[in-house]
Amino acid sequence: MRQPTDLPTLLPTPLAQAARGSLTAGLTRAALAAAVVAATGCATGNAPSPATATLTPPAQRFTDEAIQADQRTYETMQGRLKAINDGGRPVRDYGLSKAQCWLDVSFHEYTRNDRSAFPQAALAEAEKLAKVMEASRTASVGWDTPLVNNAERLRPDLWARAQALRGHTGWRCAQQKAACAEVELVHAGNEQRQLQWRHAKPYVQIAEDLLGEADALAQACEPPPPPTPQPSVITQPPPPPVRSLPPTPASLERKATVVFNFDRSGRADIRPEGLAQLKSLAQQLQREGLVAQRISITGHADRLNGTGNAAYNQRLSEKRAATVRAVLAELGVVAPAVLSAAKGDEQQVQACSERFASTAELQECLLPNRRVDVVVFATQAAPR
Repeated sequence: MRQPTDLPTLLPTPLAQAARGSLTAGLTRAALAAAVVAATGCATGNAPSPATATLTPPAQRFTDEAIQADQRTYETMQGRLKAINDGGRPVRDYGLSKAQCWLDVSFHEYTRNDRSAFPQAALAEAEKLAKVMEASRTASVGWDTPLVNNAERLRPDLWARAQALRGHTGWRCAQQKAACAEVELVHAGNEQRQLQWRHAKPYVQIAEDLLGEADALAQACEPPPPPTPQPSVITQPPPPPVRSLPPTPASLERKATVVFNFDRSGRADIRPEGLAQLKSLAQQLQREGLVAQRISITGHADRLNGTGNAAYNQRLSEKRAATVRAVLAELGVVAPAVLSAAKGDEQQVQACSERFASTAELQECLLPNRRVDVVVFATQAAPR
């Protein structure tokens, strides 16, 4: 379970600062993996692999030395995955994607001060897959996704969807999203066991959204069907006159913008002004008698990313979009069609190119880029 920390006053490393400050220290996985090149030489793909990736036992995780040792463990594992990618295994490969996602959730829970066995167990899964891929460039890692730390098996329907995708003809395009969805389901099951449904729900939503994207990618990956033979030309009588239809109700747009704390994506990390916009949007729809027909939700991230992993900000923006979707549902803003998209750091609205006295000031300047844009397309409710 997560416990309050008791660390020394001086914490020279970003990782130690995050452990001491739990969720509010502002550590990014970007800051961690940025040190890989400088500290471990992993950019060349030649860093030695340790026998076992082992974190400091939770009871001993209270000194600078212990936190720094764990930082080096994470850095080394990230470097090993990068070396596997540099060796020719593509980023979207099922095994490499799953290993990266296990590493991500391990580090995520470590920085949230999870003192259970979950961070170590998730890290061990990343290393287990890495060893298979290091032994052979083309080796299969298998399909096993264990429920580490006695995680509960939530949403059997989502597990079934993930399994069904493996037999799809477009699997090669869907495997990255499907692998991460499986890991997030285990992540959610661990949260359910430790802290119950309120903490598990965001990760279930992330898994569901990832599987939706995987389905779409698989469908788009299929080869086009063969052309349909043209039938013989047969003269047909003229069609009957088309009866005019009543006009379609005009669609009305209602918008909101939600911003998040730096490197965060949970409901508690939404800035108060963003949450207020969502509540105001829900009240406006009700007050004006509007019925939502379609909802567009687009997640974004700021440009800060030192991980060397181009997909990190993309996944962060996906998680933010999933969180906002869940909040809208709680507020009663639902529609027959909900379109979720994630742009990563592709669409920056504020450059913040000037010099800043501190990293915190730069992060605050970049706040508008850490946003989720919401557009609700609604029509007037039919009179009773």
